[in-house]
Amino acid sequence: MKAILTGKNRELLWEDVPDPAVGPEDVLIKVEAAALNRADLMQRAGDYPPPPGCPEWLGLEIAGTVIKLGAIAEKKSRWRAGDKVCALLGGGGYAQYVSTHYAMLMPVPKTCSMAEAAAIPEAFATAYLNLFLEGKAKRGETLLMFGGDSGLASVVIPMAKAFGLRVITTVRQKERKVQIAHLCADRIIDLSAEDVSDVLREEAQNGSPVNIAIDCVGGAAMGKSLYHLAYGARWIMIAALAGNMTEIDLKNIYVRNIRIIGSTLRSRTPRVKARILSQLVQKVFPKIENGQIKPTIYKTLPITEAEQAHAILERCENVGKVVLLVE
Repeated sequence: MKAILTGKNRELLWEDVPDPAVGPEDVLIKVEAAALNRADLMQRAGDYPPPPGCPEWLGLEIAGTVIKLGAIAEKKSRWRAGDKVCALLGGGGYAQYVSTHYAMLMPVPKTCSMAEAAAIPEAFATAYLNLFLEGKAKRGETLLMFGGDSGLASVVIPMAKAFGLRVITTVRQKERKVQIAHLCADRIIDLSAEDVSDVLREEAQNGSPVNIAIDCVGGAAMGKSLYHLAYGARWIMIAALAGNMTEIDLKNIYVRNIRIIGSTLRSRTPRVKARILSQLVQKVFPKIENGQIKPTIYKTLPITEAEQAHAILERCENVGKVVLLVE
């Protein structure tokens, strides 16, 4: 089969690789679409290696058709050859075929295209993990989601709204506010004209302090913002695109019972990931199928144009997900 490999100069190459092995608990899937994530850029740069046992090539989420099942997977799982599925992977999704444990599969929601389905596993699992397992989100609370024009935010914001949270988000330019209006955030902070900590102070003074923050930015603004959160707030760090260093008043943290939580999905055990996917199908998929939540696709490209697809993410051009289509 073919897959996208990273060359010596970090270029992306559509090359021949060995066919995936299918273990007793595995399912072989013919890939039809593979969604991009910023973790792919980090892995390509050498900063985010795949877990042991995963393919070296990129790709954390796919949609496709079940081709073959191992003996245990056939006996214990609900899946059969011909099923349309989407899957969460430790790596290896930029390829014609993938093999993964049967617990990492979900059905394609009835209302979704295969490109939309490919945009579900990693992004929706990350959103659910950080909103509900780490963030302990409750109806009526206020969420701050950084990077409102990102692929992850295009999932987190409607998911939070569908479960009754008030949502504040950020964008880097004024014009992006219009581009994410369909996500229905309650307040959009324009970082070119507003300071996050000032807005959080105002929100707190108006009786709506932030209870949960999902932060992919970090940097100096993170430490400044912690002063203006609700008592018992949870600040979840998933990346630090603006810098790894910040200054924190520790007394503010312990006096006001604030939690600072580091979180990545990829590092979770297969058992935890399987539990997240099961809860997604049970609790979130009905909201996808009734239209409350919908994957936002910015652009689709052939998998042979993976280099161009990565460039879109590197330029921060996309509002929503970029998806590779596999012929």
